Amino acid sequence: MLSLIHSCGLSGIDGFAVDVEVNMSHGMVYFEIVGLPDASVKESRERVRTALKNSGFFFPAERLIVNLAPADQKKEGPAFDLPIALGILCCMGSIGQSALEDMCVFGELSLNGGVRPVRGALPMVISAMQRGVRRFLVPAENAAELRCIEGAEIYPARTLLEAARHLTGRIPIEPIHPVPYRELIHERRFAEDFCHVKGQSKAKRALEIAAAGGHNVLLIGPPGSGKTLMARCMPTILPDMTFEEALEATRIHSVAGSVPPSGLLTERPFRSPHHTASHASLVGGGQNATPGEISKAHNGVLFLDELPEYQRNVLEALRQPMEDGFVTITRVNAQSTYPSRFVLVCSMNPCPCGNLGSRTKQCRCTPNEIRRYLNKVSGPLLDRIDMHIEVESIPAERLADTELSESSDAIRARVEAAREVQRARYGDTGIHCNAELNARTLSSVCKMTPSAQELLNASTERMKLSNRAYTRILKVARTICDLDGVERIGDEQIAEAVQYRTLDRKYWG
Repeated sequence: MLSLIHSCGLSGIDGFAVDVEVNMSHGMVYFEIVGLPDASVKESRERVRTALKNSGFFFPAERLIVNLAPADQKKEGPAFDLPIALGILCCMGSIGQSALEDMCVFGELSLNGGVRPVRGALPMVISAMQRGVRRFLVPAENAAELRCIEGAEIYPARTLLEAARHLTGRIPIEPIHPVPYRELIHERRFAEDFCHVKGQSKAKRALEIAAAGGHNVLLIGPPGSGKTLMARCMPTILPDMTFEEALEATRIHSVAGSVPPSGLLTERPFRSPHHTASHASLVGGGQNATPGEISKAHNGVLFLDELPEYQRNVLEALRQPMEDGFVTITRVNAQSTYPSRFVLVCSMNPCPCGNLGSRTKQCRCTPNEIRRYLNKVSGPLLDRIDMHIEVESIPAERLADTELSESSDAIRARVEAAREVQRARYGDTGIHCNAELNARTLSSVCKMTPSAQELLNASTERMKLSNRAYTRILKVARTICDLDGVERIGDEQIAEAVQYRTLDRKYWG
């Protein structure tokens, strides 16, 4: 007897259809899975056999062949346990084939018959819905990340027995009720707030511009000047994610197995990998080309503290994702493309001892040590960082001041207003913020007054800036205009944008 169960596999952050065909016939007792399965799929035989027995079902002493179609695409993970078990029950007549028509099933089985959650549930359901599937039987623990999907009947099963009883109609499972995205956005509660940052008005202004335009930032200053604190405050001034952004970010975290307990990511990610992080952990990789930190930071903030301490090859790997907004990982067994649009915030000391340029402490580094330290960060990478900000130490009497400065809520209100201007300007062009402007749209969007053009040309020539730095200044100036409510870029906006590149010459010139 032959049964067919519709399931889903995972390739990167996209799902693909998998038909689980189970054939039971007389002959030598045999149980084999074909269709290019990996080791975890082949191990399904013992999980399925034991789960069926411990759930009170009889395991047939027959010849069982399970085919995972299409046979030329590699199948990975334990998500096919549940459809294989249900396919066997269909062959035995315990479940009618009609109950599984137009239904997608996936889930891992434990030995006691429980249904365990799987990675990538959200992208698999989204991909199946694009193919016209509307009914799903999924692990109960994956229900949280699926409750935002409208137009689907999603039945969460806790055990194999519960799934079988639902399909026979004996004890139906109540489908989950979709929850509107706006209800999933909880009140923003952050441990950090810009009101606790003493002084540093210039740096806070720069971070406001960066948040408003999606620009990358480098903070340079002595130890204890507040670089890390301000970087951790960055998510508190970013605008709320749209539903589409939240879905895209959650798909990546679902594949990586790092979905929050609430299910859907409702706050922008903040990733801060340690400087000892490997190339694979930052960019992604491994045998199955899993996403790395830069993809997990998609639509959020990637913070690299102590930038020169990272391995050179790790830093150089950031260059292509920063330009393209995605990263393609190719391995022998897999190739996956993950979106990687993030705001990069970096911090570093000006020298190995950290006191170069300090007003209170004397630098004890030699010129060669300083040059060798700074050369750990390449010029091409610095070119891709829009804004370089010098952070100074705060005097002790200023730290004792109990008066709070401007809060993150007040700053975020201005950022939201600037982002709204950009959304109206770019519409459906695929550009989300000024930092994503390309060469085709840059000239039409960043129109300058004649005097501003002369100032920019003179500054570029005097500071010996690259063409990429030239365009970065234009993009930052465009964001300053959006914050100030100005349409045409003038001298004031260009002058402010240029000062965020002066460290190119001061430290690396």
